[in-house]
Amino acid sequence: MATAAERFRIAVDTRDLTALDELFTDDIRFYSPVKFTPFEGKPMLLGLFGVLLRVFEDFRYIGHYDGAAETGADGVEAPSAVLPFRATVNGKHIHGIDLLHFAEDGRIKEFTVMVRPQSAVHALGEAVLAGLVADGLVPAPGR
Repeated sequence: MATAAERFRIAVDTRDLTALDELFTDDIRFYSPVKFTPFEGKPMLLGLFGVLLRVFEDFRYIGHYDGAAETGADGVEAPSAVLPFRATVNGKHIHGIDLLHFAEDGRIKEFTVMVRPQSAVHALGEAVLAGLVADGLVPAPGR
């Protein structure tokens, strides 16, 4: 049977939001490279992933590392996986990692994304914000 990280990777590769729904805990936290506070809860994360799957061009995972790491939410070490990736957003090449932390039942309870270079972080932030506003998940800036 595939691990949660492998199932996550397949769900992203196939753009399968239903599979992601099954992999996320209800209280999942998502730490973004462009937002100080985390996105929280499965409904918000599924909406965010709907936007991300539209925004990223030629997204591909390029590796997979398993281990354990301290979570941001409670500071407890949890089983984790790191998935390095490459993609393009609005012409900017991105290199990043997805850091997944797993709950005791194997589902993803915390998700952190790190992206470089700075110009790619900026392009990604603008594109994701526009998508979140367009989908009604967050208010437009200045409102």
